[in-house]
Amino acid sequence: MAGRHGSYGGAATSRDADPVVLVPGFMAGDATLSALAQALREQGHRTYRSHIHANVGCTLQAAAQLESRLESVSARRGRRAWVVGHSLGGLLARGLAVRRPDLVAGIVTLGSPMLAPGAHHRSLTRSLDALVRLSRAGVPGLMALDCVAGDCARTSFDESRRPLPDGVEFTTVYSRRDGIVDWRACVDPLATPVEVRSSHLGMVVDPVTIAAVTRALAAGRGSSRALRTG
Repeated sequence: MAGRHGSYGGAATSRDADPVVLVPGFMAGDATLSALAQALREQGHRTYRSHIHANVGCTLQAAAQLESRLESVSARRGRRAWVVGHSLGGLLARGLAVRRPDLVAGIVTLGSPMLAPGAHHRSLTRSLDALVRLSRAGVPGLMALDCVAGDCARTSFDESRRPLPDGVEFTTVYSRRDGIVDWRACVDPLATPVEVRSSHLGMVVDPVTIAAVTRALAAGRGSSRALRTG
C-alpha cells in the first residue's frame, strides 16, 4: 500500500533513512516492485514510488515525470536519492543521473539493456509495435514511432551513454538467463557489474537479486547525505 506521500507501505524506517525511488520496467507499474520495496525497507531504507502506473508512454515524458518526482523526494528528505530501475526503468534512471547529479546519489539497474535498447526478444518487439499502432490510431499516452526509432529514442539513448558525473554510484545487475533482453547489452563498462541467475521478470522478486541491490545501497550509504549545489 502506498503511504501518504507515495512511499511504499511495510516495515517502519528511520526518518534519517536513505531515500530510494523505484522505477518499473516496460509495460509495468509501481506495484510490481512491492517485494523489492519491502526488502529494502527492512534494511532501513525509505522507498518511494515513481508514480508510473504503466510504463508504456513516451520515454522523454516519463523521464521528465521521474525528474519531477526526484525533485520532490530529495526536497522532502533534504538529500540526494538513490534510483533503482528495472529494465526500461534502469534506462530512465541512467539518463536522470546524467542530467541531475544534484538529485541522484547513485543508481542500480536491473536487466537494463543500456548499450543496445533494441537487443530484446521478439515478443517485446511485438508489444512495442502494438503500442505504436494504437498510438497512430489515436490512443493517447502511448509510445509513438518516434519513441522507438526517432528523435525521442535517439535523445534517450544518447543521454544514457554519457559518463556519469563524479559522486554518482552505479551498479548494474544482469543475468545470462534473462530471456527477454541480451545480457551483454546490460553490462555498462562504467558500472560495477553483478551477475545473478534470475529471469528478466523474476529479478524484482528474486532474493539473490534483491540482496545485490541492498549490498549496492549499503556500499554507497552516506553518499546521499546532502544535495549537490553545483
